[in-house]
Amino acid sequence: MENTVKPHNLCITNTLTRRKEPFKPLHSPMVGMYVCGPTVYGDPHLGHARSAVTFDIVFRYLRHLGYKVRYVRNITDVGHLEHDADEGEDKIAKKARLEQLEPMEVAQYYTNRYHEFMDRLGVARPSIEPLASGHIIEQIELIKTILAEGFAYEVNGSVYFDVEAYSKKYNYGKLSGRVLDELLNTTRSNLASQDEKRNTADFALWKKAKPEHIMRWPSPWGEGFPGWHTECTAMSRKYLGQPFDIHGGGMDLMFPHHEAEIAQCHAAYGQEPCHYWIHNNMITIDGQKMGKSLGNFITLDEFFTGKHEKLSQAYSPMTIRFFILQAHYRSTLDFGNEALQSAEKGLQRLLQMKGALARIKPTASTGLSPALAEIEKKCYEAMDDDFNTPILISHLFELVKLVNAAVDGKAAFSPEDLELAKRLYAAFVEDVLGLQDSVTCVAQEGEDPLQGVMDIVLEIRAKAKADKDWATSDLIRDRLKAAGISVMDGKDGATWSRI
Repeated sequence: MENTVKPHNLCITNTLTRRKEPFKPLHSPMVGMYVCGPTVYGDPHLGHARSAVTFDIVFRYLRHLGYKVRYVRNITDVGHLEHDADEGEDKIAKKARLEQLEPMEVAQYYTNRYHEFMDRLGVARPSIEPLASGHIIEQIELIKTILAEGFAYEVNGSVYFDVEAYSKKYNYGKLSGRVLDELLNTTRSNLASQDEKRNTADFALWKKAKPEHIMRWPSPWGEGFPGWHTECTAMSRKYLGQPFDIHGGGMDLMFPHHEAEIAQCHAAYGQEPCHYWIHNNMITIDGQKMGKSLGNFITLDEFFTGKHEKLSQAYSPMTIRFFILQAHYRSTLDFGNEALQSAEKGLQRLLQMKGALARIKPTASTGLSPALAEIEKKCYEAMDDDFNTPILISHLFELVKLVNAAVDGKAAFSPEDLELAKRLYAAFVEDVLGLQDSVTCVAQEGEDPLQGVMDIVLEIRAKAKADKDWATSDLIRDRLKAAGISVMDGKDGATWSRI
């Protein structure tokens, strides 16, 4: 089975070691990858999209290389308290109370919404998508093991991880770079559970449910619910074993969430949870992290409809995806209408290459073969260099230039050249980057009911342009855009897509 994987030099920046390392799976060609998914109490925003798209690229490229990837991405539907703390209200339970719904009703609604928007972004579904609420037994067993090893303590029906005891044997803070002494000396005057904790740095493994708490389960310590950190340790071990290959998530999860996962694994099982930690950087807006807790986020629904005060227009799902891919996943990405509009134009130019390839008439000349082979080589080098999508995109635009030159009669493609160019488009634009024209996406599910109408509208607009009636031509384009349809003018006429 080993030889089914393409030869490659893939290197991954490992957050734990802070260096770029060659990717060597534990059990090639099998790869196990766990990514922290959403807490489902509201609509997904651009920050959620960045994490999902980032690990979708990792998933896609590993599969493209021939690996058999088991991709596990969880749904947090219990245990995530306000402000990522050990006190306060459960985020989902709070939403349920405000909307007078059952907590699981809230979780299911927003899980469905998350799937809907990720599907529109072209994010592939994971192999397994476990719910925290569906793995209470596994979390209780994990806590019992940590208690038995002497790294936790029970008080008043709650169980806390003992960071100080753990640090006598292991290094707490090695992932995030936090200094233990600073953590232990930190004071939080508003921490209601301080009387229970031995140290402020200790974190909850199990919390006793207060009378008003809706989501609760029986346990050896009384009725309660698991801490936020326990779910990922329990579920990743259940579905991937330990250690597994890759653990991913947003950079904001490094502390305390991922730091706590490492501690729980060492405390319970004496080993690291995984070999490679991958963290995507944040989306910023006006220089500040975009997030629900800061109240400065823009939901994907608002991006797709344009209904937000900071948006000058609506943007298609593929434009959002392309915008995210134009920056390396480890760099910050600042929201801006100009950047999104530039991404929209770049995406159109890249996607139009597929139609251009279909119009090329091959000749016997083979002059472009070395140039195409070099582009292919550089595309793989870019992805092997820590999934460097912006560099990959720059090389794909080199291919665009060659293809457009051939369409204009300024370059010649042999049949072999044309076949290679088409293969590069399919491999890197569609398969690895996951970019598709909106019309293509709809066509995969059946004929778009607007197609016939749009054929007529574009024909009328084409006549207006031929008659130099620019006012009518622009009016049709602008009215269509306001209605959620983007018109792209090309050398062979206009095409359209839903925004």
